[in-house]
Amino acid sequence: MKLAAIIVLAVVIGLLVAIEIGLRSLFGFGNPLIYVGDEQIGYLLAPNQHTRRFGNRIEINQYSMRSGPIQQTPAPSTLRVLILGDSIANGGWWTDQDNTISDLMTHSLASTNNGKYQKVEVLNASANSWGPRNELAYLEKFGNFQAQAVVLLINTDDLFATAPTSLPVGRDRNYPDRKPSLALVEVWQRYLIKQKPIPEIQALQNEPGDRVGINLDAINKIQALTRESNSQFLLVMTPLLREIGEPGPRDYEIKARQRLSDFTKAQRITYIDVLPIFNSNPNFKALYQDHIHLNLQGNQLVSQLIERSLGEILGYEIKP
Repeated sequence: MKLAAIIVLAVVIGLLVAIEIGLRSLFGFGNPLIYVGDEQIGYLLAPNQHTRRFGNRIEINQYSMRSGPIQQTPAPSTLRVLILGDSIANGGWWTDQDNTISDLMTHSLASTNNGKYQKVEVLNASANSWGPRNELAYLEKFGNFQAQAVVLLINTDDLFATAPTSLPVGRDRNYPDRKPSLALVEVWQRYLIKQKPIPEIQALQNEPGDRVGINLDAINKIQALTRESNSQFLLVMTPLLREIGEPGPRDYEIKARQRLSDFTKAQRITYIDVLPIFNSNPNFKALYQDHIHLNLQGNQLVSQLIERSLGEILGYEIKP
């Protein structure tokens, strides 16, 4: 009887070890990206992280960018572009590092700028659920790293984004502030336990006032900082999947979109509205990972749009 219990215990332990190893090696559980709070930015990815999630490589550099390590000052004859954005720019766990918009642009521009630049760096300063005020705070804290161009990549929801906050860090399962002790623990916490609502965040999401106007003001300040550093500014907005086709954007989104369009004209901002471009694609659903995030095909299309616009504003020809 005692021997049988020992055998059963050994089998159970062996099974748990096998599951733990499988969760780590196959899915990357046990090594999630962790976040740090910031008084102005709200939160950002902790610097100097490397992991794989569901087979996708994720690298975070010393400035909390989803990019490889960089020098603060670019080498001579370098084209440096800084992308500011949320999860669409970041790519999340579902996007391999090589398939992010920034890395796609890096590789493409290196071969299509007709030799004007010896090196191309497209930096990716982004985090899930950032809005214009988070991105402004990042730019104020770190600067633009002497980039020739700053690209602000937003989506329609960002026009309604709330103020930066560090409240989710360490409290929301999607923003852990430490590694779990085991992959099994992460799976348990992430998928098997119901997320408790955070009352303070729910209150913040009811932020009063003209939220669209506040975010337009943040975009205006990003543009001003960019111009102060003699860099070019490009604004790009991707649509939600449900905005494409019929019936199209909701009434409040149409009004916000019009305000953004009028704002960019008044401020002379180079602006790419991706909605009409996606609307012209008969297979637009094939561009999306889910209702908001793009897949590789969508990233490729957006990266090409940005590249062409950068070629125009920076004065270099894109080689076909």
